Amino acid sequence: MNKSELIEKLAAHVDCPKAQAGRFLDAFVEVVIEEVAKGEEVRLIGFGNFSVSERAARTGRNPQTGDTIKIAACKAPKFTPGAQFKAAVKG
Repeated sequence: MNKSELIEKLAAHVDCPKAQAGRFLDAFVEVVIEEVAKGEEVRLIGFGNFSVSERAARTGRNPQTGDTIKIAACKAPKFTPGAQFKAAVKG
């Protein structure tokens, strides 16, 4: 499912115009990105948590040459699915 298909389904679920559903989805994504970028966690009970994961510096291997390389420490976005979401996917 791509973004426009998601917007169509959202609009049908809440019985609103697609433009309004699109603005809502864009705002939701923007707020989640802003909060996680600030280091905050966004928790949606049943759906999941958006947070920041800190990755330590480590060594790795270049797959083409086999040489050892240093990988710098970094922060990365992380999503942890909630219990209801996991249960729905398991079936």
